[in-house]
Amino acid sequence: MTVTVVGIGLIGGSLMVDLRKRGFADKIIGVDTNMHHQNIALLCGLIDENDTLENAVEKSDLIILSTPVNTNCKMLPGILDKLSGTSKIVADMGSTKGSIANVSKNHPARGRYVAVHPMAGTEYSGPLAAIGKLFDYKTAIICDKELSDPDALSTVEKMLDLLNMHKVYMNSSEHDVHVAYISHISHITSFSLALSVLEKEQEEQNILTLAGGGFESTVRLAKSNGETWAPIFLENSKYILEVMDTYIEKMNAFRKKISEKDLEGLKALMEEANKIRKILN
Repeated sequence: MTVTVVGIGLIGGSLMVDLRKRGFADKIIGVDTNMHHQNIALLCGLIDENDTLENAVEKSDLIILSTPVNTNCKMLPGILDKLSGTSKIVADMGSTKGSIANVSKNHPARGRYVAVHPMAGTEYSGPLAAIGKLFDYKTAIICDKELSDPDALSTVEKMLDLLNMHKVYMNSSEHDVHVAYISHISHITSFSLALSVLEKEQEEQNILTLAGGGFESTVRLAKSNGETWAPIFLENSKYILEVMDTYIEKMNAFRKKISEKDLEGLKALMEEANKIRKILN
């Protein structure tokens, strides 16, 4: 099988590593507008060749989109135009699905498209961030599977099985609600905390020198690439704003208990929050 990966970053690059090692892809073509990323991928052996999107689609059996979500949306209709009447397949790895579902739902070749969100990643970006086994034992969400042709869905499922991923099926809207609460708000919180600390650090030089493991783990996601995350926040703004309102409400509840010096009230909030252990353990 010849596979094209569009977007040679953390997700795309890590896919290349394992799809080659595990025998899924005989040939991997890389497409990226960043010439530096193209050269690194070629020199590191992530890809066999670089090419334009148009040429790569022509040569490939499977095209995987791993660019920012707004770019995936722009590219998909044109790729589907080229896939009409063929056995070729296109899948996206984006972390939002509502917009891309809308741009593809009425396309005659919609069946050749499979919507996938691998719940895996790190705070790093670019081809040098690519690592093997990134996807092992993580969850992969497949959205709107009934809209994909059976053979296209089966091929992508086989790929995810080879990556040792646990498959979950949702519709696009359901997916976007869930990821807003479990993923996107975590990134916004991390970015916000980092900004708050950096602002205070200008006045008090000792803050960051005192930072320990708790702080580092909380702001780790603030190292994430804005090129990736800003489009995600905008694409999923409806649900992100909803979860932000809920988060602010909970922050205000803590603020009220602290301002009132309500020890028992604070303990009660924390005990309620401790119930998350039952879910995460």
